[in-house]
Amino acid sequence: TRDMFPEAVRAVRELQPRCFVFENVKGLLRESFATYFNYIVLQLSYPTVTRRDDEDWMEHLSRLEKIHTGGHFPDVSYRVVYRLLNAADYGVPQYRHRVFIVGFRSDLGLEWNFPAPTHNLDKLLWEQWVTGEYWDLHQVAKTKRPTMPATVVSKVARLKSNYSLFPPPGARYRTVRDAIAGLPDPSMPNDIPNHEFRDGARPYPGHTGSPLDEPSKALKAGAHGVPGGENMIAFPDGSFRYYTTREAARIQTFPDDYVFASAWTESMRQIGNAVPMLLAETVGHSIVKQLK
Repeated sequence: TRDMFPEAVRAVRELQPRCFVFENVKGLLRESFATYFNYIVLQLSYPTVTRRDDEDWMEHLSRLEKIHTGGHFPDVSYRVVYRLLNAADYGVPQYRHRVFIVGFRSDLGLEWNFPAPTHNLDKLLWEQWVTGEYWDLHQVAKTKRPTMPATVVSKVARLKSNYSLFPPPGARYRTVRDAIAGLPDPSMPNDIPNHEFRDGARPYPGHTGSPLDEPSKALKAGAHGVPGGENMIAFPDGSFRYYTTREAARIQTFPDDYVFASAWTESMRQIGNAVPMLLAETVGHSIVKQLK
């Protein structure tokens, strides 16, 4: 089965760490999943209260609820919080929504909250369509710049009236163009590891690739290991191509010295399953600061 949470709970029970972090898909917060998700959170809160042989999971949940509401906590318990984070809000060049579950052992009495977002779409739109500094940075000549997408026209107009003198606060979202800057055209000979051109990228409904000048769509491991249209770049001229392994690694903020030993499909699966380095680092740093 793909339900790894029993193993996660077992790890917490056996190791009793001061803190834990788990990451999972946003579907975990679906309404239809709410009761089971609550069960996961309560098990992580009271990992030593294990399910009895004669109990089904709903009976176990009921017992955990009683412990939780009654305040008669076992020796080891955790204060657990969770939040849906978008990687783009933290400087990752990718829209990627994932649930993070963080727990601190109750005896530590530590206060912690999720880090505040640092990057935003308003600032990106401002630098693209108000000041133009985004295009200047990437040395895109005025004649070569794409036209403003119809979808953002009213938003840009609103930004201009709201921020007439000063730009929107914060840093701008990072885009596919930002991520792959400095890498050569993969169809030309190059000596960069994992940067080979792969033919055959075709858009189809629901798989239209990631526009070059926006954060990438979420990289996916793909059904049956076959990456879908999320793993293509859509260029302003209407052309498409697959991400190389190196480009996809940059979209997930892997360092360039991280080399993937396997073929493209398997490497893309590994990258698609990963937590973006920068987001993991941001959450991790804020936790370590509390534990020191």
